[in-house]
Amino acid sequence: MLSGLIGVVYVVLYFHGGGTMDLNLINFIILFFGIILLGAPIRYVEKLNEGIRTISGIILQYLFYAGIMAIIASSGLLNTFSEFFVKIAPSHTLPFWGLISSFFINFFAPSGGGHWVIQGPFMIEVAKAIGASVGHTATAVMLGNAWNDLIQPFWILLALALSKLKLKDIMGYTVIMLFLVHMVVQILADADSELTNSLKADEKAFPQKL
Repeated sequence: MLSGLIGVVYVVLYFHGGGTMDLNLINFIILFFGIILLGAPIRYVEKLNEGIRTISGIILQYLFYAGIMAIIASSGLLNTFSEFFVKIAPSHTLPFWGLISSFFINFFAPSGGGHWVIQGPFMIEVAKAIGASVGHTATAVMLGNAWNDLIQPFWILLALALSKLKLKDIMGYTVIMLFLVHMVVQILADADSELTNSLKADEKAFPQKL
């Protein structure tokens, strides 16, 4: 209880000194509020271990993902990726390459926000540089992220903890959905490509009719 009260005092002094709310402070408040409710830090640790027993290995991986994301963002790899896509991708295929690259990048940064911080800026810059659709490119990047989430289903961690299931218990279902989503995306991409080609053909034919 004393530890929790110390946390409360710190929060009060922080705001009194002109501090503002951010994610770090929110995590701090949740931590010490939990300690107050349970009465002692050791009970908090015991309940935490009980709650994350089935997903502790996955939670540990996030420490490594954070390091990988920092390396990619600060090592110059972003510029390398940008130059690569400018060279290989015509404007009408950039969303496709954004989808595929996003799928593989998500293995190293399986977090929607963190993933976008890494890939989003350079894909948008490439789209502007080669005249591709910025909207289609951004959507493709996030779709690739979500597609990969079916074989890295971190979004279901809370449900696994509550149901006492392990990742292997639901992995077969999510992999099947991975292939089903691929089929749907492929069909929609083909339809979009045909529509785009048809509109371009009509645009070229229209002046001739006039």
